[in-house]
Amino acid sequence: MTDFEGVHPALAKALKTRGYEVLTEVQEAVKTPKLVGQDLLVSAQTGSGKTVAFGIAMAPILLGDAEGFSRSVMPLALVIAPTRELALQVKRELEWLYAQAGVKIASCVGGMDMRSERKALSRGAHIVVGTPGRLLDHIKRKSLMLHELRVLVLDEADEMLDMGFREELEGILEGAPRDRQTLLFSATVPKSILGMARKFQNDAVRVNTVGEHKQHVDIEYRAMVVNQSDQEKAIVNVLRYYNAETAIVFCATRAAVNRLTSRFSNRGFSVVALSGELSQAERSNALQSLRDGRARVCIATDVAARGLDLPNLGLVIHGDLPKNSEGLLHRSGRTGRAGRKGVSVLIVPVKAKKKAQGLLRSAKVEANWANPPSASEVHARDEERLLTDKVLSETMSADEYTLAQTLIERYGAEQMAAAFVRQYKAGISAPEELDVVSTKMPDAAKAKRGGIKDGVWFRLSAGRNQKIEPRGLLPLLRHSGDQYKRDIGSIVVQNDETYLELSYRGVDRFLEAIGADMMLDAGMKVEMLTHRPEGLVDPRKEQRATGKYIKGEHRARKTDGPRAGRKRRAKQAAFEKQTEARSGQDQAENGQPTKKKKPHKKKLARAAARAAKEKEGDSQNGENNNAGAGAKLKRKKRKPK
Repeated sequence: MTDFEGVHPALAKALKTRGYEVLTEVQEAVKTPKLVGQDLLVSAQTGSGKTVAFGIAMAPILLGDAEGFSRSVMPLALVIAPTRELALQVKRELEWLYAQAGVKIASCVGGMDMRSERKALSRGAHIVVGTPGRLLDHIKRKSLMLHELRVLVLDEADEMLDMGFREELEGILEGAPRDRQTLLFSATVPKSILGMARKFQNDAVRVNTVGEHKQHVDIEYRAMVVNQSDQEKAIVNVLRYYNAETAIVFCATRAAVNRLTSRFSNRGFSVVALSGELSQAERSNALQSLRDGRARVCIATDVAARGLDLPNLGLVIHGDLPKNSEGLLHRSGRTGRAGRKGVSVLIVPVKAKKKAQGLLRSAKVEANWANPPSASEVHARDEERLLTDKVLSETMSADEYTLAQTLIERYGAEQMAAAFVRQYKAGISAPEELDVVSTKMPDAAKAKRGGIKDGVWFRLSAGRNQKIEPRGLLPLLRHSGDQYKRDIGSIVVQNDETYLELSYRGVDRFLEAIGADMMLDAGMKVEMLTHRPEGLVDPRKEQRATGKYIKGEHRARKTDGPRAGRKRRAKQAAFEKQTEARSGQDQAENGQPTKKKKPHKKKLARAAARAAKEKEGDSQNGENNNAGAGAKLKRKKRKPK
């Protein structure tokens, strides 16, 4: 039997009972004696055995030299996971790993009965596993006390931050004892994870596995290029071709999940859906049907499938491309777990080839580019599976032999074989016919213009004075001249003519397109030259070199409209006013008399009118005083409010 040196005896015994012969790379890395009790920041590939790894890492702190756990009122270890499924999976893994030590594990996850969780916590648990939101609720209600906590584990920390659990995590970490050991496990280590490690860990040791920088050896990546209209048909053919025991198809939206689920169910696939609109009971039933074999295909969104672990998952199909490289790695990491082989297939529409190439490059993954399996290839694969079916090689019982002889005598061997083939194909869906598209990726170097050496030169009878520019000439050459962008070289525009360079492979197409009259467009005459023109210089480049070039000077200046005229006159008037004020100040300072500005004629007329009105009013007041001295002025009565 294998001796797991450096692993606690109780855990080593559980590993042997489980059938472990060797530990994975990340499990070997965390059991190093110098890392005992240290805060760790561990990054490893998805499916590399991280749950067993942090179970081994926290055993020296939880158990020490003791053979098992003693009774504990408060938890000694807290494991935080992003999703309910992952939390329950971690609980199951730790239960068999610590079974020899007599561990008690409680789970606190959303969607479950909180009262039963509170009772389990009150009875005492050595390890608590849960999701951030539910754990924080228990802490606030005082049903989960962290005073005796020794180890805190964050599993899939990058996913928890992506899902928006930063505030919940900070609330839990701030309430935990300062002298705890903090283990942070993550498939990727972005800047947000590094910031959290600096804030909540004490001199954390970074543990990098070699597999982090290499492509997952147990996952085969394939990129299949299809037309947009054949995207769903291609998924059908991929499912039929690989015929995996369990497969998962990732979609971008809930609507896509519902559409594919309905379509595949009608096609005869045993399929279940996972999306955010399902209740916890519906999710549990769907996952259980995948585990016990009642369903073989799962169609899910990214959020709904996070933390999902299906033991026999052999095929991952990206029906919609992931948003980033981290999403690609997390999706693909659902397969190829614990040493098992898996296939990750990207369904790539023609227009998304560059995006898919960028995702693979960013994820440091090399994929095999091909077309999806055709209908004939699917049929050929069916025949291979039929010929190697175990049913044909099993030993017959006496009753089966007697019945087989009777059937052969009555119908013949050929008829019986044909009936077996029809029965075999009756329960499977027919493959789809797909259009064949090119899988060749565009070469970035060939797509650039201007890299032609020793090309063929042409002279065009129009230049800058006729408003010819290279950016306007390019589409004309591509459409009227039947040229590809890679075949167009230098374009030098002179005042009354333009010189053009084409590659040798584009000359014949160009001459055929412009015809025998050598006219390109709207009277533009084309002349083929035998060599490159001597002394060919772009006038604007020459002006730039001498510093005389003004950008946009060659373009016709727009005429000033009425608004432009008003603005210009207003600016001119303001400038003249300021100039006059400055000249007046200078004259006053020098003792020179300043000229008073004459008032405007309208101002003089208004002043004369006011003086006449005041004089007339004074005369009327004198007459009233003489006629009725002591007369009281009538006042208006106020209206009641």
